[in-house]
Amino acid sequence: MYIKVLKMAKPYLPIIALSTVFMLFSTLTDGVSLSMLVPLSDNVLNGKPIVLPTKNVPLFLENLIERVNGIPSLRLLSIIAVLVLILVFFKGILYYCQVVLMEVAGQRVIRDIRDKLFIKIQYMSMGFFSKSRVGELVSRLTYDVYVIRHALTEGLADSIYYSFQLILFLGVVLFINFKLALIILVLMPVISFPLLKVGKRLRKISKQTQGTMGDLNSRMQETFTSMNIVKAFSMEKKEIGRFKKINQDFYHLMLKTMRRTLMMNPATEFVSAIGGVAVLIIGGRQVIQGEMSFGVFMLFLASLLALMKPVKRLIKVYNFNQIALAAGDRIFEILEEESSVKEDKNAFEIKKPQKDIIYENIFFKYDSDDVLKGIDLKIEMGEIICFVGPSGVGKSTLVNLLLRFYDPSEGRVLIDGVDVRKVSLESLRKHIGLVTQEPVLFNDTVANNINYGLNSKTQEEIEQAAKVANAEEFIVKLPKGYKTIVGEKGSKLSGGEKQRIAIARAVLKNPPILILDEATAQLDASSEVKVQEAIQRLIQGRTVLLIAHRISTARRAGRIVVIENGKIAEEGKHEELLKKEGLYYKYYKYQFQDV
Repeated sequence: MYIKVLKMAKPYLPIIALSTVFMLFSTLTDGVSLSMLVPLSDNVLNGKPIVLPTKNVPLFLENLIERVNGIPSLRLLSIIAVLVLILVFFKGILYYCQVVLMEVAGQRVIRDIRDKLFIKIQYMSMGFFSKSRVGELVSRLTYDVYVIRHALTEGLADSIYYSFQLILFLGVVLFINFKLALIILVLMPVISFPLLKVGKRLRKISKQTQGTMGDLNSRMQETFTSMNIVKAFSMEKKEIGRFKKINQDFYHLMLKTMRRTLMMNPATEFVSAIGGVAVLIIGGRQVIQGEMSFGVFMLFLASLLALMKPVKRLIKVYNFNQIALAAGDRIFEILEEESSVKEDKNAFEIKKPQKDIIYENIFFKYDSDDVLKGIDLKIEMGEIICFVGPSGVGKSTLVNLLLRFYDPSEGRVLIDGVDVRKVSLESLRKHIGLVTQEPVLFNDTVANNINYGLNSKTQEEIEQAAKVANAEEFIVKLPKGYKTIVGEKGSKLSGGEKQRIAIARAVLKNPPILILDEATAQLDASSEVKVQEAIQRLIQGRTVLLIAHRISTARRAGRIVVIENGKIAEEGKHEELLKKEGLYYKYYKYQFQDV
């Protein structure tokens, strides 16, 4: 999984490589700075020459030591002071450059991941959204991506930087005293093994944590968007209790993660102390016996202590990467999921429909539940057809198949004899308008909501569409007219006003095929009259597919199709179906008790 994330960093390898160069030079400044301990302790403070415990010294180093041993103490002190200041100055510049470059690369990768994730979600079929919670998707775009961000920016940078430091300081201790260094090489696996075991456990806990974060987001999203129902039923305390329970679970998981991250520190320190004491005793004897100068021993100890930091830091990075891998699993789970509705590789643009829409032997399933069972239906262009039947029989599914929100399990949907699966989704949907029972508005201006997806339209065209939809009369009374922000889901508007804006959107799109999902079902009588007038103007000269919950809507259609148990039970005009006294007659009688 980490490899998959790193592959996304490929375009930014030059930036990472340049940062790596700065890390290398930064590490070298650390090594040179630490080596200043030798002449400071031996030549300056003790007035003794530098003595290495090994005879295998490179010629350049041997010559350097002879020159340093020949410099007067006070002069050497000044040289060391100036060198330390220069090294610290360059170390600061190098550190700044390496961190900024790695942060730039990491942030760009995270930006790309978030873009890819959002794009992938946008093009998933409606089946994906029917089984996914909004809060869960938001959690993956926010919390999970945030976790990966740290793995890429800090984690990757630390992996490179502290690997350099590990190599440097390990090389120093091995060079100074190979036998003493063996003690450390034995202890390092003892320290590392339990910490690596903790990392594997952290990955499992992290998956649970990220899942719980998704639950939290879902709980908040559902509660905030349904606040009117919550308050109407006095469910505030109940919702608070449900939120607190999930929040408490999240707290426990975070606490568990923290405990497992921190639990190894004391043990690591103790094991490191054992090694340090052993080195102090053995190395101290060598200093006393004159086999090694005090300054060289101080460099060995300092390098040894410095060595522990990259070891612990790299293990910490490993543990954190385990958490990031859990987040990566959840992200790539979506990125690698195939949409059930795919555009054909050779898809072409469909022309404006002229003849008919045909549903040919349509079967459809939601998971394992049969919804449509062998539907055969032909709709002539210019015809107004209405689907009637109880909830859950497949009325909405039929029109969703036309829009390719879903694809049939069996059969074909044809427009002018062309299978809709062979044409591009954009060109197909360009010819179809949709007005739903619950109008969908965005937290934007009135004008932008009407013009949604139709950015080429002028303000005059927008206003004309609003007039046709009976919307202009209330729009001009809004604080900023067409520039008024309607609020989330159109919260600042009434139901009738929202519906008329949705109709204005369909008017502006001017599609040859129109789908109306009982656009007046939830309106009061006054609003319904205005919306009905708007609808009458809207449907003129179009092929209209109505989903009716009211017989008053169905009777306006040229043909009524009654669906029951996923099949066409009856079809015909209003009067014809009443004479048959079948299912349609029962619906009619139920709604008009005086019959």
